[in-house]
Amino acid sequence: MDNAGGLALTIVLLVLIVFVVIVLVRSVRIIPQARAGVVERLGKYQRTLNPGLTILIPFVDRLLPMLDLREQVVSFPPQPVITEDNLVVSIDTVVYFQVTDARAATYEIANYIQAVEQLTTTTLRNVVGGLNLEEALTSRDQINGQLRGVLDEATGRWGIRVSRVELKAIDPPHSIQDSMEKQMRAERDRRAAILTAEGTKQSAILTAEGQRQASILAAEGDAKAAILRADGESQAIEKVFGAIHKGNPDQKLLAYQYLQTLPKLAEGSSNKLWIIPSEVGEALKGIGSAMGGFAPENGASEAENGRTIPEKPSTPPAPRV
Repeated sequence: MDNAGGLALTIVLLVLIVFVVIVLVRSVRIIPQARAGVVERLGKYQRTLNPGLTILIPFVDRLLPMLDLREQVVSFPPQPVITEDNLVVSIDTVVYFQVTDARAATYEIANYIQAVEQLTTTTLRNVVGGLNLEEALTSRDQINGQLRGVLDEATGRWGIRVSRVELKAIDPPHSIQDSMEKQMRAERDRRAAILTAEGTKQSAILTAEGQRQASILAAEGDAKAAILRADGESQAIEKVFGAIHKGNPDQKLLAYQYLQTLPKLAEGSSNKLWIIPSEVGEALKGIGSAMGGFAPENGASEAENGRTIPEKPSTPPAPRV
């Protein structure tokens, strides 16, 4: 009897120890950071547990699966959407959301991820359905803003806040893609032609400007050279004239120098006749008298009258002594 009583007492003690351990395990819970737990007491919502250590009443309180309070990213499969111009496009979406109320996310919606997906698809079709293909391809920011506003308003009562909605890709039909590629290629060719024409135009303008500047500089150089030559000739004439006056030449020397300049009048292929001034006769008279009484003949008398004598191919004969 003593052995049987001791064995029974040992079994009872073991059962009590196991019971105490189970109670302790079910009573003490640790909530990790960025997690939230919903506690039900006798099947009714009792409280929401925050991160840290908490004590529950065994067999009375029940801790539901903990919820993640971090921002979550959900990528939905491509959805066919019909645009305003009756074209079917495939759109991939990505939704960024965060659970802000664990109680509402638990009791207000059965599966909030599936609900967000369906709501995103419906809203996307409504928004893109009012746009044509070109607007849908170029208005991503506008579509993202409208989706975010509608989703955030609808999911607010579920304890969820939608922070961002992004369109990953908008794929039009293949036939439309080919047409768009041809259009883009034609646009690039047009821009290349315009740029080439602009370059040619600028090059022609710069070349003409350079030629104009070169012509202006050449003309200015010629003008300055002509001015310098004229100044040099003027100074030379002044020096010769001054030297002649300083030397006090007589009439005979002047007449001889005058005659020496006559052959220069016949230089050049365009000279067809000579115009001999009347002073030539006086010069010949002075030279003739100086060299022995030379008297001018009929040619000299004609020269005195200022007549014109046709040009001869050879140099005029020297005066006779």
